[in-house]
Amino acid sequence: MSELHEYTALELHQLLQRREVSPVELAQHYLDRIERLDPGIGAFATVTPEAALERARHVEEHVPTAAPLWGLPLADKDLHRRAGVPARFGSRAFADFVPDESDELVRAVDDAGAVSLGKTATPEFGLPSYTEGLVGPPTRNPWDPALGAGGSSGGAAAAVAAGMLPFAPGTDGGGSIRIPAAACGLVGVKPSRGRVPAGPGLATLAGLGVAGPIARTVADAALLLDGLIAPTGYPATHRYAVRAPGDDGPYLGAAIRGEGRFQLGVMTDSPWDDGYDIEVSEEARSALDRAIAAFEGLGHGIEAMAPEPEPGYPDAFRTIWQAGAATIPVDGADEALLEPLTQWLVERGRAVRARQLAEALAWLAGFEERVIRRFSSFDAVLTPALATPPPPIGWYDQEDGERNFAQQVQFTPFTSFVNVSGLPAITVPVEETADGLPMGVQLIGRPGGEATLFALGAQLERRVRRRYRHPSMW
Repeated sequence: MSELHEYTALELHQLLQRREVSPVELAQHYLDRIERLDPGIGAFATVTPEAALERARHVEEHVPTAAPLWGLPLADKDLHRRAGVPARFGSRAFADFVPDESDELVRAVDDAGAVSLGKTATPEFGLPSYTEGLVGPPTRNPWDPALGAGGSSGGAAAAVAAGMLPFAPGTDGGGSIRIPAAACGLVGVKPSRGRVPAGPGLATLAGLGVAGPIARTVADAALLLDGLIAPTGYPATHRYAVRAPGDDGPYLGAAIRGEGRFQLGVMTDSPWDDGYDIEVSEEARSALDRAIAAFEGLGHGIEAMAPEPEPGYPDAFRTIWQAGAATIPVDGADEALLEPLTQWLVERGRAVRARQLAEALAWLAGFEERVIRRFSSFDAVLTPALATPPPPIGWYDQEDGERNFAQQVQFTPFTSFVNVSGLPAITVPVEETADGLPMGVQLIGRPGGEATLFALGAQLERRVRRRYRHPSMW
C-alpha cells in the first residue's frame, strides 16, 4: 500500500468509503507531515492538531458517510474565521484575534464532512499576489524553496504541492487561487461569480472575490468544488443568494469523463498591455504551445484571437484595488502595525473620491460586457497561466507601492480581468522548465461554464501526463 499522501483526494475518498482508512488515521498522517515539512515551507499560519483529531473522531462517529468530503483533511485560508482558532488575516494588527463564530465558507466545509487541520498562510488581508508578509515566515515554493509560492492562497497551494494536504479551499479576487496553483504546479479553479453560495462574489467591491479549490488533479478540484457548492450533496439545499447560469453540477463526473470536442480561442494579449510593459517569457510560451498542440491532437478547434486593447483597464482596476483596502478595520495608532504596501493601499484607497469610484465601477461593468462578447464564439479561451516562472523570495519591492503593483501585474497579467468579468477559469500544469519548475496554462469558460472547463482540463491532464509528478521534497 502506498503512503496515504501519495493518493489523490478522490482515491482517499474511496479508501475512506471502503473503510480501508479512517478519518483519524488520515488526519494524523497529514499532521505528521505538516510537523516534519512545514518548518521549511511556511504553508501554515496555524496548525490545530488536537482540534483536528477531535473533529476527525466526530466525523467518524456522527457524520453520515454520504457527506461529499467525508473524512478528508483540508485547512482554512487565514482570511476565514473559524470559531476558537486564531484568525490573523496575515496581519500583525490581528495577531491576538480569536473569533467566536465561523464564516459561512468554514461552515460549508464542515457540513460537507471535511476535517480542518488548521489555517493556511496568506499575505496581509489577501491583497498581494505573493505570500511573504511580516506576520510570519515567507511561504516557499516546494519545487524550489528559494522561490515564492504566489498568493494570496499561497499557503494553501504550498501545502498541497508538498503533500501536507490532499487539497485546500482558497479565495480568488484577482487570481489568488490560480496564481499560487500555477506557481506550485497544481490545478486551481476560479468558479463563476455566484457559483459557490458561501462565496458569491457580491460582498466584495465590484464582485471580484470567489471561493474555489486548489488540488493536485482536475478530478480532485471538482470533488472539492462540489463540496463547497452543495455541502450536504446534490441536489443542493444550501441557501443560494445568487446563482450563476449553467449546470449546477456535480462536476466530478465531467472531470472524470473528460469528454467533448470544443472550439478554443487562444489569447496572448492582456488588458494591462497599454499601461505596463508585459512580456510573456519563453517558459510561459512553451507551456502555452504545448497545450495548443495537445488540444489540436485531441481534435479541438483552435483559433488565435486578435488583440483588443483596453487602455482604460489599468486605471479602473487600480482604483478598485486601492478602494478595496479603504475598509480594512485598522485605524489610528494600529495603522503602524500594517505592512508598508498595505499602508500605501489604505492611504490611497481612503483618498479615492466617490465620483472616481463610481466611474471605475461603471467602466469595469462595460468591460465585462465586452469580454463576454469577445469570447462568445468560443467554448473556452486559452491563455498562459502566468507570464513568467515564480520569482524568488524577496523579489517584490515592499516599500514602493507603485513598483510593487507593477511587479504583480507583470507576473500575473492574465488573471484579474477574469474576476472583473465574473467568468470561470481553471489553471492546469502542462510541463516543467529546464530548472524543473512547473508551468501551466489557463482556460477561461463561458458564464456558468465550469463543466466544460473540467472536461477540457481532464483531457489536457491526461494528454500531458503530469499527474504523478511531485517536488523532490515529496
